[in-house]
Amino acid sequence: MWLTSSSVGRKLVMSLTGAFLILFVTFHALMNGVAIFWPTAYNVVCEFLGANWYALVGSLVLAAGFIVHILYALWLTVQNRRARGHERYAVTSRPPQVEWSSKNMLILGFVVVAFLVLHLIQFWAKMQLAEICGCPGETVTTASGATILRSPAAGTLFLQEAFAQWWVLVAYIVAFVALWFHMTHGFWSMFQSCGWNGRTWLPRLKKCANWFTTIIIALFIAEAVVFFVQAQNNYYLENPELNMQYVEMAATHNGEADAPCTAADKTPCGKTVCDGQAHCNDCNADTPCADAPCITCTGCEGCAEGCDKCEGCANGCAECAGCTPAPCAANDSINK
Repeated sequence: MWLTSSSVGRKLVMSLTGAFLILFVTFHALMNGVAIFWPTAYNVVCEFLGANWYALVGSLVLAAGFIVHILYALWLTVQNRRARGHERYAVTSRPPQVEWSSKNMLILGFVVVAFLVLHLIQFWAKMQLAEICGCPGETVTTASGATILRSPAAGTLFLQEAFAQWWVLVAYIVAFVALWFHMTHGFWSMFQSCGWNGRTWLPRLKKCANWFTTIIIALFIAEAVVFFVQAQNNYYLENPELNMQYVEMAATHNGEADAPCTAADKTPCGKTVCDGQAHCNDCNADTPCADAPCITCTGCEGCAEGCDKCEGCANGCAECAGCTPAPCAANDSINK
């Protein structure tokens, strides 16, 4: 087959898969930006992708692109070394500014692959793979002491878990620097391998490659730093809007979205104090839970017993440090 038997065909495959991966990296950088400016929307996107057929097809195509790119890179490297000694690629003109990256594309590629494995373990395995397998959501304790179920689509919770560790930020930055060198050389080399190697266009392509890659990698590094700072401040655990979204997503994931909302005495949640069930976040405006959402009381044993144990708190007990102050008058007749 021409794509595998000829040097030009193999380089064309490398170019096409490389272009595909550049597009994916660009999309990933933009999607991460959503997590910074609109974290709830980021979780919605994660839930939309999830384990739907189009997401699975996209994942398979992406995985195939990575595998083909890696295998062809190894193949070309072995063949070029046999034919030319230390010469790595079939590109003969090597401007000084890309000399180092040109000679170390394979090493840079290994660094990127190692980072990819780490990234898959931290996110894909716990999100899309967990949803495919139907794995139950794990429990997570928020900064207020509430215990909630973690949905595989709650992407910001996985950001919290990953970037709470300082070494993750260091590993990501090192990987992004390696990706910068790999992409700047691969970007313009892709066009050169396809014949765009004239004196006029090649310098322009190199400048475009450098600028484009620098912007994308700078965005990645900035996003990683923001994620790290927010994780250190427990932003993804303390944000009330995110907490409510986590409960809703967990209820949907565990098939509780339509479950009845009941309280400790089995009356409707809208009439008395919530018992801390995951789906109780839908309490209506008639209940004190609207002022102190159920999620804030789930971390306290017996917190559904009401106001007689926590003055000024509709959902708590004296030992519940995370209890949100709220009026108790509506429950005095129930709890006393």
